[in-house]
Amino acid sequence: MGFLDFLFYGFIAVVIIQVLFYVFLFGKFAFSRQKKVASKNIAISVIICAKNEAENLKKFLTAIIEQEYPDFEIVVINDSSKDDTLDIIHHFSKLQNNIKIVDVKSNEAFWGNKKYALTLGIKAAKNDFLLFTDADCKPVSKYWIKEMSANFSNSKSIVLGYGAYSKIKNSILNKLVRFETLLTAVNYFSFAKSGLPYMGVGRNLAYTKKEFFDANGFINHIKVRSGDDDLFINQIATKNNTTICFSKDSFTESTPKTTFKAWFKQKRRHISTAKHYKIRHKVLLTLLYISNLLFWLFALILFASLFNWQLVLGLFIFRIVLQYTIFGVSSKKLGETDLLVFLPFLEIFLIILQLTIFINNLISKPNHWK
Repeated sequence: MGFLDFLFYGFIAVVIIQVLFYVFLFGKFAFSRQKKVASKNIAISVIICAKNEAENLKKFLTAIIEQEYPDFEIVVINDSSKDDTLDIIHHFSKLQNNIKIVDVKSNEAFWGNKKYALTLGIKAAKNDFLLFTDADCKPVSKYWIKEMSANFSNSKSIVLGYGAYSKIKNSILNKLVRFETLLTAVNYFSFAKSGLPYMGVGRNLAYTKKEFFDANGFINHIKVRSGDDDLFINQIATKNNTTICFSKDSFTESTPKTTFKAWFKQKRRHISTAKHYKIRHKVLLTLLYISNLLFWLFALILFASLFNWQLVLGLFIFRIVLQYTIFGVSSKKLGETDLLVFLPFLEIFLIILQLTIFINNLISKPNHWK
């Protein structure tokens, strides 16, 4: 068997793997419907960890305050900020009686570790049901708390939501940032729908105090700089206690990075946590990434050599059409349909970027939280 024969059969195998992922995994989310659940009006503690976020709190905290929900408090954690974050929080607390301030002083043992600050905020929260977001996030509607909290039940103690990034016109970087965010969301929603929840994002995430304390908080990965959201969910989430919420009113929207350097640094930090996931999740995510990489690599070589090009083209088109179908439906659910036209180019760029980040993380450790 020659080299091109090997590549050809390898390409067929890769396409089969891709089809299995798209049909039996991503299809679970793409063709699911958001269940309509009645509002329970349970008492909620919204938790926001802020480190040097004075300007963002000025812009976005009002959107939390104005939520139409009967019983909620806002726990704002000042994580040893050097700017006017604490003053801004005090200003809002004088206007609203449901804002609780947690002022975290620098601790040498936990310096630069967001998990320490979050732990103090969770302990200070008066309610058993916790809803998390970031200081640079805002809910897209006044019913965010209502939509997310309605998904709690006797069996469901973890709710995974969608945290989008705002759109910036004529920005290629913004499209890449949003595509990566969309892809990540489709992944964790699909895995959760398949009974294999593996992560959530702190921009829009809810769980109970009981889950937190039963797991001894972040103690299992307290020395890992990142992972207050994805590593914790990877640790505690099961098919029985986890559900997803993707109704339009449940989304949050964040301010995206505007320079490639800043976004690259952020992604390095996020991706560094993946090595701490459970083995089954690492195996599936690695297989997914490698199959994506090999699909484009093998296709490029086979097209260039014109080896069995009719069959290669047929398989290539089949996979692309399947991808567009699944991601088309998913992106409509999450309000990101404008990205579809750029799908192949964004996917290729992201594959190269993730490989670059992986190599960089092997050479040096990414920086801590701010």
